[in-house]
Amino acid sequence: MPIENVYERNKAHKTHRAGWLRAAVLGANDGLVSNSSLMVGIAAVGANDVVLTAGLAGIAAGATSMAVGEYVSVRSQNDIEKADRILEANHLAEDPEGELEELTRIYQDRGLSRELAEQVAKELHAKDALGAHLRDELGQTHLTMARPLQAAIASGLSFTAGGIIPIIGALAPTLGTKAWSIVGITLIGLVVTGVLSGITAGASVPRAVARVLAGGSFGMGITALVGQIAHISGI
Repeated sequence: MPIENVYERNKAHKTHRAGWLRAAVLGANDGLVSNSSLMVGIAAVGANDVVLTAGLAGIAAGATSMAVGEYVSVRSQNDIEKADRILEANHLAEDPEGELEELTRIYQDRGLSRELAEQVAKELHAKDALGAHLRDELGQTHLTMARPLQAAIASGLSFTAGGIIPIIGALAPTLGTKAWSIVGITLIGLVVTGVLSGITAGASVPRAVARVLAGGSFGMGITALVGQIAHISGI
């Protein structure tokens, strides 16, 4: 097979999207669910005049919180990866033969004969010992490397995009409570989020839509119920 075809096939893999896609899907879903839940909870008690204000405040607070939280959490993962790299480099400096044997056994466990595993381990050690151990012992590659800033931006922007959708529902004309219009628009947004996440990840679109819809509907229902209980109780 021509090498060009191999490169094209490799481009079809989705692993390189894992970091930002996880943050983007989480942010969009959280923006939709948390902001719509907040607005539905307020609208459910008839407080239509403050629903829009609550939604805008929810976007500002939520997007900031998501971006900062995503950065801090992914940065922690990044720190762990760096610490592991330093530790592995120290191990290689202190006991190169032991590390070579460790790599050989890894390849044996994956199905290679002892002789072939030794040959592969020696050649990889000669070229890039640290890279071989990071990849085959710890599972670290440039594709899976944590990227805090990328995750933070993806999370913050997607939360904002998701949070705007319930506001559209709040702005829609209605004869009574705005809760139903918010719920209707949000459900459409959840479907779109599920479709986009499924397509981007190369996964089953129906399953992605069902998962996002179920979680979002549950969140909105619980919040509306809490709002009603609090309103009836006079809290």
